[in-house]
Amino acid sequence: MTQRSYGVIGSGALGGLYGGMLAKAGFDVHFLFHSDYDHVCKHGLKVESVWGDFHLPKVSAHASPETMPPCDVTLIGLKTTKNHLLKKLLPAPTSGGGVVLTLQNGLGIESDAASALQPSGDVSNAARVLSGCCFLCSNKVGPGHLRHLDQGQIVFGDWQQTDDASRPKSISPIAKAIESDLGAAGIAAKTTDDMLLTRWRKLLWNIPFNGLSVVLNASSKELIDHPSTERLARQIMLEIQAGASVCGVSIPDAMIEKTIQVTKEMVPYDSSMRLDYLNGRAMEIEALFRSPLRRVAKTGLNADVQTGSVMPTVAAIEQQLSFLEATNRNRI
Repeated sequence: MTQRSYGVIGSGALGGLYGGMLAKAGFDVHFLFHSDYDHVCKHGLKVESVWGDFHLPKVSAHASPETMPPCDVTLIGLKTTKNHLLKKLLPAPTSGGGVVLTLQNGLGIESDAASALQPSGDVSNAARVLSGCCFLCSNKVGPGHLRHLDQGQIVFGDWQQTDDASRPKSISPIAKAIESDLGAAGIAAKTTDDMLLTRWRKLLWNIPFNGLSVVLNASSKELIDHPSTERLARQIMLEIQAGASVCGVSIPDAMIEKTIQVTKEMVPYDSSMRLDYLNGRAMEIEALFRSPLRRVAKTGLNADVQTGSVMPTVAAIEQQLSFLEATNRNRI
């Protein structure tokens, strides 16, 4: 079988790492860069990783999506705050009918990719979108220079377009093929037949530790190491568990305990939302907070998204983040 080619949209801390691993393993990988393009063309891509440091002196770098060839798989590593750009970024690398794997945080993000794809024969756009979550601690520390600190697993699968308990569960052949490619590149990856559960599971970490890191101006380690903020994080996780439940998704208690324990063992790490806030960038409030709150509200058990009768602390943090983002924008 012919080896699959990969495109990377968003070649930063996430896309640069996974794309770099694939390229190092010999896969044909095309990276879309923005400000780093000239540097990478001259100096290549440097990755410091817990999986092993490496340097790729030459990569297939592109400054514009129009120069990217059709790819079998396109990885989306952009923040969801940039999803409005997908209609310009995806047509070229997906023009051959290839699939898209969204490696983004939050709920309800896959439809942005599907709407950006051009029709391809009898295959629906929705069927060409795979959904993935990355459990990863990685930062971009300089132009073309990434530092992978901890974790790194990708969990992905078919996009489940419904939110209820009767959602179809499947693992498509292309998902299994990509899982094999990622494994061959040394990337910890596994497929799942229930990505909606995986996305809610990821929210167990993202909502408390991204949100509180901004509101309380603290790293994840500072938050988990202090008894009061550990209790607060646990309270938020219980609200997320309740919110998921009314949406037909059952999060086992063990997942909450595992999330707490993994965070305690994690290396000191600044959340992506805190880094965005400190650098004056838009935060992923929509995908991480507003979308889950709206989904719970639609069940009728949380009629008021603002007060959040099922997830009141989550709703309160969303309001604080909205205020901080507005005032931060004005300050900068």
